[in-house]
Amino acid sequence: MFDPREKKLAELLVNYSCDVQKGENVLIEAFDIPETFVKQLIRAVRQREGNPFISIKNNSIQRELFLNGTDEQITFSGKYEAYRMKNMQAYIGVRGSKNITELSDVPADDMKRYQTLWSQPVHSRIRVPDTKWVVLRWPTPSMAQQAGMSTEEFEEFYFDVCTLDYPKMAEAQKTLMALEAKTDKVHIKGPGETDLRFSVKDIPVIQSCGLRNIPDGEVFTAPVRDSTNGVIEYNTPTLYQGTVFENIKLTFKDGKIIKVDGDDVERLEEIFNTDEGARYVGEFAIGMNPYINRPMKDILFDEKIAGSIHFTPGNSYDNAFNGNRSAIHWDLVLRQTPECGGGEVWFDDVLIRKDGLFVLDELKSLNPENLK
Repeated sequence: MFDPREKKLAELLVNYSCDVQKGENVLIEAFDIPETFVKQLIRAVRQREGNPFISIKNNSIQRELFLNGTDEQITFSGKYEAYRMKNMQAYIGVRGSKNITELSDVPADDMKRYQTLWSQPVHSRIRVPDTKWVVLRWPTPSMAQQAGMSTEEFEEFYFDVCTLDYPKMAEAQKTLMALEAKTDKVHIKGPGETDLRFSVKDIPVIQSCGLRNIPDGEVFTAPVRDSTNGVIEYNTPTLYQGTVFENIKLTFKDGKIIKVDGDDVERLEEIFNTDEGARYVGEFAIGMNPYINRPMKDILFDEKIAGSIHFTPGNSYDNAFNGNRSAIHWDLVLRQTPECGGGEVWFDDVLIRKDGLFVLDELKSLNPENLK
């Protein structure tokens, strides 16, 4: 049955996020999503005179491939997908899930094999630097349950979040980007023991305004690799590699995670021992999507929560590169709104945001009431 919201979202992804041009090849990778939306994407690409290519995937089947896969099989799968990706000018990844914990019983070694031999060569080394790409989740009853909403309520929320006025946000972000580009020292304060200091000197500052992730709404850079010192207590539940983690606390010395605390320390240690880079941070970002004000155990949404930051162990993006490489990129979120315990963000000893709201006049256009 036709849903006009699907058409609007498809056109946003094709026309704005990927800006598809005549003759461009567009790979549409669909995980457990309705056929109706895949068709809308195909139609939107063809309206721009692009060439749609479709890959239909299923998370249950992906799990079966990951379990006990051999190096030979996983490596060949990566090479096959890398060849296809090299011939694409744009990529749209739409990821639904019938069961959010489908991959929770995949052993750490099997997941590491997939990430290092398949996912990283295709996505980190080809898709991210060489294509116009956008990735988003699809609303499902499972996601609605995660968010504590009815299915209908969640769908309304989802389409509001995903189709907001991203060009308006893009313009408002420019002042924050200019300020951060001149910044050396960052100081983060928050609930519990959170007191973190690091440098962002000479690392590029990038805006996220609907061009790469939907929903979107952040400005990101990366800490100088060996500059982070202190403690951060993340106060947002996170679903990663099929497992929900809470109460993660990381202690840093000279950029490296030297102590890990949380409700599943053994599994956390496995993740942070994936490779050397997993114990260093590849991204620092400030979240500002006005429609997202509570976590739902979905990183693409939670990292954009208004009044949040995320401080990301693992791989650094090429466009804000700090020298850190890893198979891991885990966007762990700290909310600094009053109901979450508050917090502060300082740039070179100047307070720029307190309790989730920007306090400098030139940045107030990024507060929720001004972005809706």
